[in-house]
This record gives sequence, structure tokens and C-alpha cells, in this order.
Amino acid sequence: MNRNILYFDNAATSWPKPEATIMTVDSCLRETGGSPGRSGHSLSIDAGRVIFNAREVLAGLLGIDDPLRIVLTKNATEALNIAVFGLLKPGDHVITSSMEHNSVMRPLRAMEANGVDLTVLPCSTAGELDPGVIVPAIKKNTKAIFLTHASNVTGTIISVADIGRIAREHGLVFCVDAAQTAGTLPIDIGAMDIDLLAFTGHKSLFGPQGTGGLYIREDLEQVISPLMRGGTGSRSEYEEQPDFMPDKFESGTPNTSGYAGLTAGINFILSQGLNTINAHKKSLTKLFLHGIGAVDGVTIYGLKDASRRIAVVSFNIQGMDPAKAALDLDERFGIMSRPGLHCAPSAHRTIGTFPTGAIRFSFGWFNTDEEIYQAVEAVRVLANQK
Repeated sequence: MNRNILYFDNAATSWPKPEATIMTVDSCLRETGGSPGRSGHSLSIDAGRVIFNAREVLAGLLGIDDPLRIVLTKNATEALNIAVFGLLKPGDHVITSSMEHNSVMRPLRAMEANGVDLTVLPCSTAGELDPGVIVPAIKKNTKAIFLTHASNVTGTIISVADIGRIAREHGLVFCVDAAQTAGTLPIDIGAMDIDLLAFTGHKSLFGPQGTGGLYIREDLEQVISPLMRGGTGSRSEYEEQPDFMPDKFESGTPNTSGYAGLTAGINFILSQGLNTINAHKKSLTKLFLHGIGAVDGVTIYGLKDASRRIAVVSFNIQGMDPAKAALDLDERFGIMSRPGLHCAPSAHRTIGTFPTGAIRFSFGWFNTDEEIYQAVEAVRVLANQK
């Protein structure tokens, strides 16, 4: 682009990517062109090694003992669809929250129409879910709890460790949507009692689009049906789908170059330090909240405490449609943001912004304090001219 831009849409996809991600994808396409697991020649073997390396770095980052417990998908949405449609059956009861993304809500609503009993627990207007409301919602036929780790609208962090403990005590499957937190917040599968973890590669993991995954706890794969069936490169003599991990859920040629880039993105995180990245993004969030909090006519949604939220801030300017405000921010100030409902209408109903939604700024590792100052000034200009 010929103009300077301020990119505040990292909750949609992180940009820019680390140079290592870009170079690794390029190298893989140029030098590792084989199909992993589909042939015995050296390029196919090299491609298989790329895929396994991706599993290994993901396992290390997420506290997973066995890399083969990770199903590689094209995004968190596919991972959540595997979990919902593969696990739930008519007559089951499932618990979720009012802050969920449509990648959780739409599959659950589809299963509700097919005979699954769904309880949507209300959250506060700041997007908080009190773990104390979980136990009273549990029924005799409750099978699972599906929850976001952090809202893509308010950025509010959910107490997944506390809820995971409740799920374990009651023998429930606990599925966490980590689309917004993998690569930002520390995640430990065992310590958080997580049975299923869905994540995407193209947000805070600094990978390319078209990458993601689903962690499945040991033995749980036996009661989850695959979302699709087809060639896996294994057990080719059988016309039935393999029943072992991860092949049961990985049909079709994988995005080898994408997973090469994802591995590079995760290695970038490890080189910088996850806690360092998290601290930087929280610092930017605190700075922005403080800045626009002093602007008359601006309503901020979610918690004011930056330590209890990820680097996602949704707000509105009094008297301005969020779509119009976002367009002005783009055209006049070069600020890339996202207005509207953010694929989470239930969350916007919860915070009181449905149906018009809000403007969302989401910050990343490559944003700076100076960019935050410019953003605050841009919001101030719009607020003063309405």
C-alpha cells in the first residue's frame, strides 16, 4: 500500500506476519513440494516432517504431551464443528455462554434443532461469566460445556481453569474455543482440565490463513465422529475411515506450506517469549483504554482493567454509526478496524449493542505506543465533530 496504515484488526487476522513465517512458506513451496504421507519419495517424506514439526511445536506451546493428539484443521471453525457435530447426539444437554462466537453458536443451534438440549448461560454486560452458575445448570443428561477462552467482542477473559475443574468433577467434556488466546495467553491443557481445544493459526500464532487445529483428550476420539471422510495416506487397503488419531479426523491433503509457516510463527513467539508478547499487548490495551476513556461521547465495552482482557477493545462514538465511524477511520486516518457484530450477535445482545454493533480495535505484537496515541487522537477528532 502507498499510504501509512495503522492495523488494528488482529482479532480477525494478525498482520504483518513475522518475516520468518513468510520466508518459511516460500521455502516450503519451492523446496518441499511433495504430498505428506502419500508417497515414499524424499519430497513426500520432507513434507511429512513439516507436518509433524507443526504438531510438535503446537504441543509444546499448549502443554500437550502427545503431538498426535492434535488434529490439524484449516481453522478454529472447522475444529469446533468437529467437536460439536462429532460429539453431541439427540437427547444430550450442552452448556455454553452468551458471549460465544458464531463458530460455536451456529453448530450448537444446528444440533439444538436436531434434538440437543442447549443452555446458554447469561454473562454480564462486561462479558464476564461467573463459574458459580455452571453447577446449577448441569442436568442428568449434560454431556459437555463449550466456552470461549476470551471474547472477540469485549476481550474479557473467561476463568476456564475454574470451569474446567467443575467439568472434571461432574464428568463433563470441556471444550474451549481458543481462537483469540492461543499465542497470547498461557494455555496448559492439563492444568485447565481441557478435553477439547480449538484454535486457529492465523491470529496470535502468526501463521498463514488456512491453518488451525483441535486437541482431543486421549480416548475421547473414540466417541467423536469425523466431520469428513476420505484419503489419509494410511490404511489405504481399507474403504473405511481409520479409527486412530489423528488420521480419523484428517482426510485430504493438508496445507503443508501453511503449517510450515505456522511452525515458524510459533517459533517466533517462543523466541520473543509468550509472556513478553502478552505484556506488550496488555500495555497497548491499557494505554488505549486510558486515552479514549477521557474522550467525551465514547462508550467502551468490557472491563476497564486491561489485565483481565486480551488486546481487543470495542467502543462506540455517540451519534455515529459504527460502520460510518470505521470508514472515516480508514479513509481519513489510515486506521484498519472492524465494525459491526463481529460474527457474535449473542455477545452484542449481552453488552447491549445489537443490532448495529460496535467498532473494534484489536492490537498485536507489531503495534506501538505511538500508533495508540495516533488512534486516540483520531477517535477524539471524530467524537468532537459528530
